[in-house]
Amino acid sequence: MSTIDNTAELTPMSPISINWIGLWTIIRREMSRLMRVPTQAFVAPWISALMFIFVFGYVVGTRIATIGGHRYIEFVLPGILMLNVVNAAFLQSSSQIYFQRFLRYIEEVLVAPFSHIEMIVGLLAMTVVRSVITAVGILLIGAAFGATSVSGIVEFLFWIVAVSIIFGLLGIIIGLWANNFEQLTMLNIFFITPLSFVGGVFNTVHMLPGWLHWIAWANPFFYFINGIRHSMIGFTETPELLAAGLTLGLMVVLLAVVWKLFSIGYGLRE
Repeated sequence: MSTIDNTAELTPMSPISINWIGLWTIIRREMSRLMRVPTQAFVAPWISALMFIFVFGYVVGTRIATIGGHRYIEFVLPGILMLNVVNAAFLQSSSQIYFQRFLRYIEEVLVAPFSHIEMIVGLLAMTVVRSVITAVGILLIGAAFGATSVSGIVEFLFWIVAVSIIFGLLGIIIGLWANNFEQLTMLNIFFITPLSFVGGVFNTVHMLPGWLHWIAWANPFFYFINGIRHSMIGFTETPELLAAGLTLGLMVVLLAVVWKLFSIGYGLRE
């Protein structure tokens, strides 16, 4: 009596093999979803950035002396850009994983031949794309006010991509945890937005009272904003290597947390 060899079916995928077709399918699906809501995804943050640049940079800025040798509108533009990149990254990844769970098509990904890292990369890909498009649009808006400059393109891209990955990973964690829309927006309302505004978007650390300086130094947004500001106008209040090291360290920690959540099926298998 002959036996059937099922060895090939039980052999796991090679750790160095990448399911490129599957990855592209995930990216294309999310791209299609994003392109169906261009006003929400791109126009809304661009209009918000335009209002901030006009009111705080152009109107108020004409009544403020230069900061660090730069016009106020040039000083606030990097912070406004980073604020919108953070929001774009978090909203993209959190809504992406949440709706996959809510509409139950996350199960299609779970039964597909994906490793956990491939699933995470697929989720982060459109997060980075959305953040980059948002950043480019704000740069063009800033150029219309004569405020856009990029002194280090490689450093600029590093901060855009690194911060979008960090908040993309945070968005995945919240998307796995949330069971309703209120929980989905909780981190953005109570932590991301407040920390962004006290992270140096509109002011330097030295403009704060001395007893409040610790808030800036303990705030990760301070390092993100300083990094993007240095890449654009060359102004910073903290060592660039320190800021980059903290950012990469945070990225590694969050990636490990997300990988662990995927490996145990947290929020994925109900």
